[in-house]
Amino acid sequence: MDRSNIQPRRSLIFVPGSNPALFPKALRSGADVVTVDLEDAVAPADKAKARAQTVELFAAPQSNEGVERIVRINSLRTAEGLADVQAIIEAPNPPPAIMLPKVKSAEDIRVHDELLSGPCAHIRFHIIIETNQGLEACFDIARASPRTDSMLFGGVDMAAELRVQPSWEALVYARARLVHAAASAGLDLIDVPFMDLSDQAGLEGEAADCARLGMTGKAAIHPKQVPAINRAFSPSDDEIARARRIIEEFEKGDSALVVVDNKLIEKPVLRSMYRILTIADRIDRSG
Repeated sequence: MDRSNIQPRRSLIFVPGSNPALFPKALRSGADVVTVDLEDAVAPADKAKARAQTVELFAAPQSNEGVERIVRINSLRTAEGLADVQAIIEAPNPPPAIMLPKVKSAEDIRVHDELLSGPCAHIRFHIIIETNQGLEACFDIARASPRTDSMLFGGVDMAAELRVQPSWEALVYARARLVHAAASAGLDLIDVPFMDLSDQAGLEGEAADCARLGMTGKAAIHPKQVPAINRAFSPSDDEIARARRIIEEFEKGDSALVVVDNKLIEKPVLRSMYRILTIADRIDRSG
């Protein structure tokens, strides 16, 4: 099993592109992913300045302390999105990854793939699904480019599209459909932020529910949410020990079935066990 593309994406935090002074603080927050936002977090009058400041943030080589860096651009269907892509193409040191909002079809991804070629061919994609069209096409979207590393569930916009409140019950179908699509394509799936900063129990409960459903991470709106999110999506000591026992039993022979802790385990489960150990190892190495 190729484990080179497995890495922790338990937590993601946004930084407004209009306030680059927050970028170093976000990098120290403990989040696995830091996203500089040129879209929702930036007022229309500040878009051009935020774009220039974000390009400047990435002008120098980035340090490697285990934090993934992304820039969320505006939709390519808007003038601001076109300007964002043009700025990235012209940048002397483009960001390592971009987040694509309001993706509605696989063609949206293929257009970005073509535009960001040549010197920008290294740029990875992270895709937000937040519309009914995107939810319907999510399986094709997930497979549209080998440059895609994760999908994100834009639950607030999706709730508006579905004409429901953004409650767990109302959005569980959308989340489950995206779990299916992301897992089928080998992508991570990051959940919408929990918007109530005063409700720590609610955050912990929703993060745990997302992890049980098969999501691999959750976005945060404040650094104080990051520790709880990281705990929810980190393998426990018991899960790590069990994964090691299962892998050891399968490696002893060539059987398609083993018995571990009095339970019959089939060989396809190995994929999940290797993922648990890889995530645990990379969390440990990143501190």
